[in-house]
Amino acid sequence: MGSSAPYATNLLSVSDNGSAEKTSRIPLPEGTIPVGIGLFISGFTAYAFFKVGQVALGKEDFKPIVALWFTTFALVPGFFMPVEQELGRALAHRRALGQGGRPVVRRMIPLTLGLALVLTIIVASASPWLTSDMFEGHWVVTIALIITFCAYAPMHLARGIASGSGRFPAYGIIMGVDGAARILACVLLWQFGVTNVGAYALAVAISPMIAVAVVFARGETRTDDGPPATFAEITPNLGWLLLGTIMAAALVNAGPLGVDFLANASEAEKVTAFGNGVLLSRIPLFLFQAVQAALLPRLARLAAKGDLTEFRRGFFVLLKVVTAVAVLGTVGSFLLGPPILSMMYDGGLDRRTLTLLALASGMYMLALAVSQGVIALHGHKYVAAGWLCAMASFVAVTAFATDDLFLRVELGLVAGSTVALAVFSYALRARMNAGAIPDADSMIDAVLDFPLEG
Repeated sequence: MGSSAPYATNLLSVSDNGSAEKTSRIPLPEGTIPVGIGLFISGFTAYAFFKVGQVALGKEDFKPIVALWFTTFALVPGFFMPVEQELGRALAHRRALGQGGRPVVRRMIPLTLGLALVLTIIVASASPWLTSDMFEGHWVVTIALIITFCAYAPMHLARGIASGSGRFPAYGIIMGVDGAARILACVLLWQFGVTNVGAYALAVAISPMIAVAVVFARGETRTDDGPPATFAEITPNLGWLLLGTIMAAALVNAGPLGVDFLANASEAEKVTAFGNGVLLSRIPLFLFQAVQAALLPRLARLAAKGDLTEFRRGFFVLLKVVTAVAVLGTVGSFLLGPPILSMMYDGGLDRRTLTLLALASGMYMLALAVSQGVIALHGHKYVAAGWLCAMASFVAVTAFATDDLFLRVELGLVAGSTVALAVFSYALRARMNAGAIPDADSMIDAVLDFPLEG
């Protein structure tokens, strides 16, 4: 969910003559607490939204909202997270040099609007199929999907400004208000007896606008004037980041969308149940973000110093902890998954499905951790290629593995994440053997590369 963004500004210090110096000591990032609170609110409200929405509409009628949710977060982070990454990185660099960042923001706005336009055209072109097959004939849900692009584009800009400007409470507020506004709208609709699917879809679409309005009203999106900005300043790795993040976001949200695509008209409840299982399997990914926050200061310091040997040691500590979290999540899903799912969402999935979903989530988490190491060593193109291979593997396995609706998608998710992990592991070893040296800018790109929202 991008929670690591505010740490970017702690990676550089500046000498009196304005040149960037490598820091030798970096304290615990000052944004840890406010961003952690925002992350908790965002995560908790996502689970609550699915619970309240299904109580209000029933599992069958909630299916279009499940499709909207996972379609939104398969597309939005992929297209707009790189914008946030590069904007935050460029503003952090200027802030370290004592330069205003308003020209950078002005450069990024038309690029962001262009990406939103591309997404709108894609959805508009596919709207007949989306409305009839994905959204069960609810055209309002298709409109809501387009609105989400218009809402999340400025939200990611605002998050990039907040992170690059060191406004950590503002970043947490954006995440927290987005989630809180969504669940508040959902609860009000439920309490007033509203059963119109479109109303719940609009709650998903509009909540980012409220978050942006709050930080704008607080003056947290302001920037100072400064030297003119060129596209080279904000897009050195944008192409590779876009390709990689689009594929990574698509893969982590592909499960419910794959089930929806393969299911027949009478299996709407299965789509909702599978979406519930995917949400449950993501709990370790939230723990992963906490692990990142705890270990980032040391890795950031080592990256800024260009100390490859110590960076390796620190990074492998991170991998060991992430592996432990992945194993714990998989074993926990096997032992406790069915009763927890029954308690939260009235069941609907067996132990095998929950275990395989947790395994896929754990492999994805490991792949993501290794990919961040590759990016830190300037391997952006390898990460893009790895996620592309992973998505291709998901499609191939899901298409040909078996006729079982759930199992084919589960195996596809495990295969895709495993392929990604294999590619990134090879690339990481190759980059290290080649003597690639991490630096502050590449580390910023790495820690912000977290294509999971919602």
